[in-house]
Amino acid sequence: MAKLSLRNISKRFGDTQVIHDFSADVDNGEFLVLLGASGSGKSTLLRIIAGLTDASAGDVIFDNLRVNRQSPRERDVAFVFQSYALYPHLTVRENIAFPLALDRFKTWHHIPGISAIARRIFGSSKDIAEQVAGVSSMLELDEYANRKPGGLSGGQRQRVALARALIRNPSMFLLDEPLSNLDAKLRAELRGEIVRLHKLTGKTFVYVTHDQVEAMTMATQIVILHNGIVQQHATPQEIYTRPANTYVARFIGSPPMNLMTAAVADGYPTLGGLRLPAPEGLVLRTGTVTLGLRPEHLTVSADVGRPGLAGTVRRIEDLGADTLIGVQPDPALDLKLWELNQDDLIWIRQTGQTRLMAGDQCTVSLEARMASYFDSDTGVNLASSDQISDAGMLPLRG
Repeated sequence: MAKLSLRNISKRFGDTQVIHDFSADVDNGEFLVLLGASGSGKSTLLRIIAGLTDASAGDVIFDNLRVNRQSPRERDVAFVFQSYALYPHLTVRENIAFPLALDRFKTWHHIPGISAIARRIFGSSKDIAEQVAGVSSMLELDEYANRKPGGLSGGQRQRVALARALIRNPSMFLLDEPLSNLDAKLRAELRGEIVRLHKLTGKTFVYVTHDQVEAMTMATQIVILHNGIVQQHATPQEIYTRPANTYVARFIGSPPMNLMTAAVADGYPTLGGLRLPAPEGLVLRTGTVTLGLRPEHLTVSADVGRPGLAGTVRRIEDLGADTLIGVQPDPALDLKLWELNQDDLIWIRQTGQTRLMAGDQCTVSLEARMASYFDSDTGVNLASSDQISDAGMLPLRG
């Protein structure tokens, strides 16, 4: 196992800087997910850890040893690619055995013609065959051992790629969006498979994805990147309940957090004329603040006389166990929704089904104690500014 430390990693491609002063510590056995939209720098960062790409500045440290000048082979990491990267002319068994067989190659074994013979001889040796059989059984690949990749489904091919990484017994596993080519059912199955492998091996996993469901269900730690800048590094639960800024609040959650502008006077926030309790442990300055509430921390009722925010139901999305209700606030409230709120609606998640219909008048009630408060200019969470780097403390609207 290996502890990973990244110190002030930056990466430029010409005049374009894709990673800005990234630092993180990943303990032995952690499952770290690098999460972000396309172009956020997450795959580039993974390649820097692997040694496939050089950092423009900063240090990559494995177990207190600086490895910047070490080759990928010397770093003893296994890399699982999005595209499987299997050898189409080899069987499943031969693909899995390939890394161990290659470790026994001498220089002259790479001569065309000799390489194929050497690979078959080494791959069929008793000790390698036993290791292949063990890994194949673990990933339920026994019945496909003699097939070639072209005869496998996408999920089966990805399991072969995982088996080929696992058989090397590396100190660390690096996975670059390995499930993005699979359908929803296979993605769910393979998520469970990878989590099981992580627990079984006890090794450090660093996993890249743009899918928040993968991140939230698999990770022990998540780093959210935006334009190469770390927005937050925390556990999945901390990120969901206490987002470091408005970007994280909108990126995590489906629907994402509702963001609304509240006026503050004497430490009390007022939203659409509704005065809310002062937040516990947080002093709000007079002016305006961005208030955030997850959809499950709101309720909606057809009782238009109860305290809350008056509005009109515009969208109903029945998800079976839950229902999503989109409400347009009454214009008379002069309630300013944050500009990225989906369809300019307040979204409520309700357990079960609703009797409300589109066009109904309603009242939205708030669970104010669950609210997050963000700086109106920078977007930083006023209660958790320590979770975001100085480089990330930027206006994050848009």
